[in-house]
Amino acid sequence: MSLEFVTRRLYTAGVSVESLTAEPQLDTAAAELPAPGSPRAGGFAKLAWGLLAYLLVVILFGSWVRISGSGAGCGDHWPTCHGELIPRAPAVQTIIEYTHRVTSGVLGPVAIGMVLWAWLGAGRRRVVGWFATATLVFIVAEALIGAGLVLKQLVADDDSVARAVVVGLHLDNTLLLTAVSALTAWFGAGRTWPGLGRPFAGRGLVLVGLVGVLLVSMTGAVTALGDTLFPVAPTVDGGLFGRLRDDLSAGSHFLVRLRIVHPLLAVLVAAVLLLASRKVSDLDATGPVASLARKLELLVWLQLAAGGVNIALAAPWWMQLLHLLLAQLVWIVLVLLFFAGSERSRSNAGSSSGNPVDCRDTL
Repeated sequence: MSLEFVTRRLYTAGVSVESLTAEPQLDTAAAELPAPGSPRAGGFAKLAWGLLAYLLVVILFGSWVRISGSGAGCGDHWPTCHGELIPRAPAVQTIIEYTHRVTSGVLGPVAIGMVLWAWLGAGRRRVVGWFATATLVFIVAEALIGAGLVLKQLVADDDSVARAVVVGLHLDNTLLLTAVSALTAWFGAGRTWPGLGRPFAGRGLVLVGLVGVLLVSMTGAVTALGDTLFPVAPTVDGGLFGRLRDDLSAGSHFLVRLRIVHPLLAVLVAAVLLLASRKVSDLDATGPVASLARKLELLVWLQLAAGGVNIALAAPWWMQLLHLLLAQLVWIVLVLLFFAGSERSRSNAGSSSGNPVDCRDTL
């Protein structure tokens, strides 16, 4: 068979010899995406997950500041401590408050570095850059709320309505911070942006659960404040109903009367989360969606048990810290479950239509 004959057949089929010998052209928008598990994606994701883990430690430390009554350890000065950059001959409460400020201050430079890497690093994507930027913004907001508590002296033994409102908003800001921090790591590992409007089984329950966790957290922060300022003895010999009657009496402080709201709301939201985990797990029997759904279900049961123990033991400090940690983990897993479900739904839609899914960012 001669070369001339082959060339004529290719020409008849509409294929030129030049197209066969030309260098392949890649879609640069898709090519710049770091593949999951690649060194580029892995390095950034490790930094983001590390920041999230450190953030959880700082959050627990902040709770210890409240539990130990150290919120006024630096007086009404911020960012200085008693007017000094480094306090001299500090008391124990001053050491606790100052240490919390120092450990919190580390978050800022690390977050700035992560934002620069997200936007300027080779192969970074807009979705990662926006979540990294949001992480930095919420870190700044967290610092400003903390500064406001100190400067307005809404710390130590203050039992005002203003403090109750601010601590509730403070914890919700913390939840938003951990959410965007977790999503920075999640998408920084190379996952694609699925969009916010992608429907999937159980999506409505997950959204209700997200709002519910925010509300439960606000009431939990107020309850924890009440437990710190108005501690009670552990419940024994069926004394729970007697304590509840005393809490709801007209002469009780409003922080004491509000104690009942948190556990009731928490049980309702927990039921929604358990239903959501079962519903969403149908999307993917063995993949990341099912794995996150199982983790969510386990964490919800652990949180319910921890809440019961916390009430029975009258909120000891170690139980308060564990309760807060579990709440953060429930929230983080729930946020990731929402986006994992959206991503799986998008993948299923692309497979059923026979069209490849566009992996480029739309943010």
